[in-house]
Amino acid sequence: MAPAVRIVSVVGLLFAVPNVSEGRDAGVLDAIGEAFASGARVLDRHQDGDHHRAVYSLAGEPATLSQALAAGAREAVARIDLREPRGQHPHVGAIDVVPLVYVTAELRGAACVEALLTAELLGGEVHLPVFLYGLLAGGRTRAEIRRGGIANLAARLADGELSPDFGPRRLHRSGGAVLVCARPPLVAFNLELARPAHLGTAREIAESVRDGGREGLPGLRAIAIELASRDGTAQVSMNVEDPIALPLAAIVEAVSRHADVAAAEIVGLAPRAALAGFPAQLEIRGFDPARQIIENHLD
Repeated sequence: MAPAVRIVSVVGLLFAVPNVSEGRDAGVLDAIGEAFASGARVLDRHQDGDHHRAVYSLAGEPATLSQALAAGAREAVARIDLREPRGQHPHVGAIDVVPLVYVTAELRGAACVEALLTAELLGGEVHLPVFLYGLLAGGRTRAEIRRGGIANLAARLADGELSPDFGPRRLHRSGGAVLVCARPPLVAFNLELARPAHLGTAREIAESVRDGGREGLPGLRAIAIELASRDGTAQVSMNVEDPIALPLAAIVEAVSRHADVAAAEIVGLAPRAALAGFPAQLEIRGFDPARQIIENHLD
């Protein structure tokens, strides 16, 4: 990947966690990462061939970060074609979601402004229909927009049920749409189940532990994924909306009541407090605290 640009000061530093619908072609991901690095520091890149998805963790200053996100989005749209199969993870765009992340309450306003600037650039210059979610859209969720996938989103646009907040009123032919928000840090957290657990087991667990399920954990989003790269091993793939109130150790405990857990995975960055009490015996595959603990980029 290209060398990261220098960040002048951590005062007012914002983070972004753009997700792209490509997890297998390293050349494509390198090119997208180089475009992001034109105006932001690339802290981490997590790619996953089973999800067919990559998550970049970026840091930048207000007004500069939005430009870097637009540059990376242009590269993603040029290189990713949603008319080809894109894996099991829910998605509606080549650059699928673009969260602007604030780590302190004082930066919430700056993140909201940067998210709106980003949305305007993605709609006006990259020519993607942009849907706001979360804080900027009255609490509307990603799942509400993605419901039924990209084909259903196109139909909902055509019949007027949905209308983009920025950009064209129809999907980009190959690039789809993009979802933008401003939010505090969440944690993308995966648990690989030990055999003989299978995809059906993972689905039952995800339905049980997600927010609203029988044993619902607050603010937990969960789906089941089959890992072809691990001979069909099953994974519970989750987003933890408030990892301070719901630390990762509590999720491991909840899932372990249903099946043995073979390994964990943290995608992108996480606040240090999210790992409080994490079981020492459980491997977090590929985890590098120097890159993936948010506070290590602020200290």
